[in-house]
Amino acid sequence: MVVAVGVEEEFHVVDVESRTLVPRARAVLDRLPERGFTTELQQSIVEANSRPHRSLAALLRDLQASRRALNAAAEPLGLALVAAGTAPLAQLGSIDPTDDPRYRRMAENYRVVAEEQLICGAQVHVDVPDRDTGVIAMGLLAPWLPVLLALSASSPFWLGSDTGYASWRTLLWQRWPTTGPAGSFASAAEYDATIAGLVRSGVISDTGMVYYDVRPSAHLQTLELRICDACPRAETVVMITGLFRALVVDACADVAAGAEPPRRGQEWLRAATWRAARSGLEGDLVDPATGLPVPAPRVVRSLLTRLRPALEQTGDWDAVVELAEAALGRGSAAHRLRRLALREGRRAAVDLLVAETRGDRRGRDQSAHRGLLRGYRAEQDEAVTVTGESREPYRAVLEQLERQESAGLRSRIRERDARQWRDGVTFRVDGEDQARLFPYDVVPRLVDGGEWRDLSLGLAQRLRALEAYTHDAYGERTAVRDGVLPARLLEGSAGLRDAGRAPLPGSVRIHVAGMDLVRDAAQGWLVLEDNLRVPSGIAYALAARGLGVLGPGPGTLSLDTVPDLLRRTLLAAAPPLAAADPVLAIVSDGPQNSAWYEHRTLAAAMGVGVFTPDQLTIGQDGRVRAGGGPVDVLYRRIDEDDLAKAMGEDGVPLWPGLLAAVESGRLALANAPGNGVADDKALYAFVPRLIRYYLGEEPLLAQVPTLLPTDDGRLDEILERLPELVVKPVDGHGGAGVVIGPYASPEELARLRAALLEAPDRWVAQDVVSLTSHPTFDGERLEPRVVDLRAFVLAERDGSGPGAVGLRPTVLPAALTRVAAGGSLIVNSSRGGGAKDTWIGAAPACAD
Repeated sequence: MVVAVGVEEEFHVVDVESRTLVPRARAVLDRLPERGFTTELQQSIVEANSRPHRSLAALLRDLQASRRALNAAAEPLGLALVAAGTAPLAQLGSIDPTDDPRYRRMAENYRVVAEEQLICGAQVHVDVPDRDTGVIAMGLLAPWLPVLLALSASSPFWLGSDTGYASWRTLLWQRWPTTGPAGSFASAAEYDATIAGLVRSGVISDTGMVYYDVRPSAHLQTLELRICDACPRAETVVMITGLFRALVVDACADVAAGAEPPRRGQEWLRAATWRAARSGLEGDLVDPATGLPVPAPRVVRSLLTRLRPALEQTGDWDAVVELAEAALGRGSAAHRLRRLALREGRRAAVDLLVAETRGDRRGRDQSAHRGLLRGYRAEQDEAVTVTGESREPYRAVLEQLERQESAGLRSRIRERDARQWRDGVTFRVDGEDQARLFPYDVVPRLVDGGEWRDLSLGLAQRLRALEAYTHDAYGERTAVRDGVLPARLLEGSAGLRDAGRAPLPGSVRIHVAGMDLVRDAAQGWLVLEDNLRVPSGIAYALAARGLGVLGPGPGTLSLDTVPDLLRRTLLAAAPPLAAADPVLAIVSDGPQNSAWYEHRTLAAAMGVGVFTPDQLTIGQDGRVRAGGGPVDVLYRRIDEDDLAKAMGEDGVPLWPGLLAAVESGRLALANAPGNGVADDKALYAFVPRLIRYYLGEEPLLAQVPTLLPTDDGRLDEILERLPELVVKPVDGHGGAGVVIGPYASPEELARLRAALLEAPDRWVAQDVVSLTSHPTFDGERLEPRVVDLRAFVLAERDGSGPGAVGLRPTVLPAALTRVAAGGSLIVNSSRGGGAKDTWIGAAPACAD
């Protein structure tokens, strides 16, 4: 027989007008029947109790009926009910404890701990065969309870502020003396004796104050789950109930078979609980099987797999899997609330909680896109959930594309391709004679304005530190002297050039940086690499907007200012002996360059000339001349080694004269020669240290952990882990030479092993990042493809000073989303990748 379950849900009472937590639970309860509803410690909380059920469908109907009754009682009073761990808007001192002798005693004994219990949970009761079995089973199922907490996480806000946690309620709850993991007991008698001792100690007043994550009921033959936040959606409570019942059934069967609880201690369980409270479903959880961090979706799915026999036994398998996959697709309630609050403020987050608590979905879960998204499957997609539904920010975009259907989109793409050929929006792959169309996808990528604001701050910080390092590398080398990085790394850098000493000490070296970012499903945005030599992509980002099948949505940052910002940056680079009205020019190696379209497009947009080296000369006065006139700033779009080998218009080697002009203050090269010393893959591992060293700041952006084979013991580790790592040449570009271990053949790994042993200093290794995917049109429908983001940062000097002093970075509103070819993890166009228009939202005003 299927064991029975029951649920207790706690609800906050909020004022509809102010959206603030109010002490009016009694007023709501007075309009409800006594059976099934009751008070809690605080006067702002109402508790609803379900009847016992053996069917999850019947439990869902019961919970929905209770919520309807609560809503009907609250609405005429100008009140609403919110099921969440904490209410987004609340104020300490405004809520008194419920007028009950036990609650008054608790308030007096525990003071601030009791005062701060403006929190709500969801508790689940599951029948057990007997009390002894239930008590022993607690230790067996305890390692999986943090996963249930992550699924329920709904309390990112506390007293109007974002805590950074998915379940701040957990941190508040754990202040009581008897919370957290229950521990392991050999019998009910041992457990009862322990609790009786706690009561005798006076630390707690009665057995009802035992608030362990799971506990045997004092008056029923059940185990009670207490770790979870209250959940806005009744379906989430039902899903957790199904999982907990399966855990209990599974653990009780193990007890009957003589199994013993795992030996991990309480500190491990508390750490796993903290991790779930911090991350919810959006970060790592501690895998109960290994004790290692693993992305939350994988842990949830491993729990489902583990519990499949028990879920099938209870008849819950299909329902629980469907609910769990939908929950993973939506993300935790905490994540949804935080994103909404960032865009629209805390009041909007309360409105969402009120709507979801009463069962109003407002169409959020309806999947209107079945044509283009037919068969779409991706675990970590930015636009589509794991169940194939479009995420809210993308709903309107995908609906517009859906209305055009595949045939209509193909027609629009043909029109776009004709425009591209006409405008020359092409690129050239090394070794090919003919240019190709630069491939653009029809689905734009959306970047939230709040996220972009945070990214911009981190990118600007990173550029300041790298600028400081380039000056130091060609100057006093204090970072080496002070032990911030090893001398061998600087002296052996493939990007170190004697020409790097030519720029004047106070000049800017990194005028235009292209910084590549990826989005990891668990960790969020990460910097993948820095490009400080001749980064390309600005013009291709501008073209993406003009060639888009859809116009940008409201609130998207305009790209109109980009050419002027680039021109301003280059003018600011003018050297001391420049003319009063500095002359700018672009130097390029011409049509054979893969980014020739960009060179001539940016030149036209800024109103400057574009010249090849054989069109430049050095005059008798030491000034550089192009097209018959002097040039003060050369925007270098040619590799410095190629420029160093080039002849000028007069047949004389150009490089010595260019460097002499730079050294004398007659010319600025943007970007400066020798910048490769700061963007090779080995230095990347040290950038967080450089930020702390040069700026005295903590890094604002995370990056991919990087292993250097030259570090003690690292080479052996890398060789052992080759099949699971990404290995890159330190001076590689365009994806060349990169070996992705999980996708490499035995022959590729063997060649890589030999190369590492021969020259370990030429390589770095990184863990494979779980990149997010994005819908990409394949001619018939949408399929998920891996994406990254190249952001562009300009820099000019605001005043005088060395390195980062007075440096003023500007992050362009144009960013290039690059898309990998189908089945590939490499996004570079030379390796079959393409691009998307990137709609960056305006940063929101400060939330209330």
